[in-house]
Amino acid sequence: MIGRITGRILEKTMGLVLIDVSGVAYEIEIPHSTYYRLSEINGDTSLHIHMVVREDAQLLYGFFTQRERELFRLLIKVNKVGPKVAVAILSSVETEVFVQCVRDKDLKTLNAIPGVGNVMAERLIVEMGSKLSQWESELPVAGPVNVRKEALVDAESALVGLGYRPSDATRALAQIEEPGDEVEILIKQALKALA
Repeated sequence: MIGRITGRILEKTMGLVLIDVSGVAYEIEIPHSTYYRLSEINGDTSLHIHMVVREDAQLLYGFFTQRERELFRLLIKVNKVGPKVAVAILSSVETEVFVQCVRDKDLKTLNAIPGVGNVMAERLIVEMGSKLSQWESELPVAGPVNVRKEALVDAESALVGLGYRPSDATRALAQIEEPGDEVEILIKQALKALA
């Protein structure tokens, strides 16, 4: 099995990257979070890989961090969650945000992820809860998280009010590296990501 690929980026698009390793080019599916961290074309990169072997294909999924790959592997063990849905989840929310959503039973945020409906959001909370218990200890303490969460909810509502789809608003807010608790600043940062 392939666990890591290091090489030169030949092509990259949202969701896919082609990496040259000593003359062999590997086509790797990636979440948006990994895409945004890749170097430019002809630059070097290294990705953590999860390989899926099927009768008709051998698929490679790449992640910038081991944490993302670990969450991907936990997600695909959930009933009815395949690699495509797992990548969509990682493309929409950062790993820490996903863990917080599961911990806080935040159906609204999970439901806004493309490919995740009410039933799957509930399934993710039920099945992922125990698997992510050790991750929860690494999250910030509850007080600031709740304040930040309220600000994110308000910012998302404002973006939807401006005409953006809920899934796009959630994705843009998830891309903010250090979300504060001021709604106006969050909206400005999200609008930059959406531009």
